[in-house]
Amino acid sequence: MQLSYERIDIPAAYRFLQTPGAGGVAVFIGTARQWTGERETLSLTYESYEPMALKEMHRLIDAAEHKWPIQRTCLLHKLGEVRLAEASVLVGVATAHRAGAFAACRFLIDQLKVQVPIWKQERLTDGQKVWVEGNHPSKPPNS
Repeated sequence: MQLSYERIDIPAAYRFLQTPGAGGVAVFIGTARQWTGERETLSLTYESYEPMALKEMHRLIDAAEHKWPIQRTCLLHKLGEVRLAEASVLVGVATAHRAGAFAACRFLIDQLKVQVPIWKQERLTDGQKVWVEGNHPSKPPNS
């Protein structure tokens, strides 16, 4: 579990998830996309209230581990600027079987988007900067 201003090291995350008892490793990598509907994006910026975000990420992992027989979990989110096609979030789960890995990975990314105080701003080609919540523009975290 980590928040960092550095690029997400995808191979290192996968190496961490590998364990002899896991027959299923599911990894979700969220990347910055160029288009959101009709709006063209140049880059994203993520901000967070880090102490609370880490606490919530820990709660999510605990909840997932109580629901599925998880052997290893990896929950990483990049803060600061994220360029197009760069990874902004990585969720990985290792379980004995694929069904649990898929379900736990889906649960973690879906709940991370809802529960963890991480805010996304899109920098658009027309010069606008738009705070985004889910798929909808929102107000900045300080307003």
